[in-house]
Amino acid sequence: MKTIEEFRKFILKGHVDYRPNLVVDCAIFGYDGEQLLVLLVKDKIVTKWCLPGGYILKNENLEQAAARVTDERTGIASLFLQQFKTFGDVGRNGNRGSWDEDEFTELLGVKIDGDSWLSGETASVGFYAITDILNAQPSTDFLSSECRWFPVNYLPPLGFDHEDMLKEALLAMRMHLYHYPIGKALLQQKFTLKEIKQLYEVLSGKKLNATNFPIKLQSLGLLTKLQEKKSIGGHRSPTYYKFENEAYEKALNEGLVLV
Repeated sequence: MKTIEEFRKFILKGHVDYRPNLVVDCAIFGYDGEQLLVLLVKDKIVTKWCLPGGYILKNENLEQAAARVTDERTGIASLFLQQFKTFGDVGRNGNRGSWDEDEFTELLGVKIDGDSWLSGETASVGFYAITDILNAQPSTDFLSSECRWFPVNYLPPLGFDHEDMLKEALLAMRMHLYHYPIGKALLQQKFTLKEIKQLYEVLSGKKLNATNFPIKLQSLGLLTKLQEKKSIGGHRSPTYYKFENEAYEKALNEGLVLV
């Protein structure tokens, strides 16, 4: 929804197409070569930053709704997505947020009253996504003023219960690292063993054995060694590798012991 007319229609007649009191919120992670980042949205009427999210259409399931939200915010379809937890504490709609109902009414020219389909407590299904930060194009809409990346270790204050959401998303992602090779979207098509080791150290928050980890990836058939080498000076030329697509997709679907 990019225009004020679309938002007004959503407020007045959204119950026709959307499920009331149920949303998805997405922790979208990226990697800049040095640190783990998360995509946050700044709303015009909620003064704190939040995770991207939205209501669920009646003709889509939870995964499809999360895929739509992440596509709208990054411009990239078919991201790796995992559901990690549902949030439904009493009072969560106003928890640590800065919702200004009068400002909302002034901005849209529509008031949400007690009979609105948008009133009442809302439960949120949390997903995390992994995206290629180089090709992602963070996007705003009519209600958001900013959409940009933040290092997960240096975050601004988050609205509602999104700080708890992000902590849970990080925990889930780091647990899944042990069973799913989710790093493909975060690296270039070709990379050195040092680069993939550094990525997984950033994602997991742990130091990995410089020899055992790459050997493990190769023994699982996830990496293909290329003939090309990376010239980094000082007579050092580490070999490039790439993910073996068939083995990678199988591991995503079936899981394995990775780290």
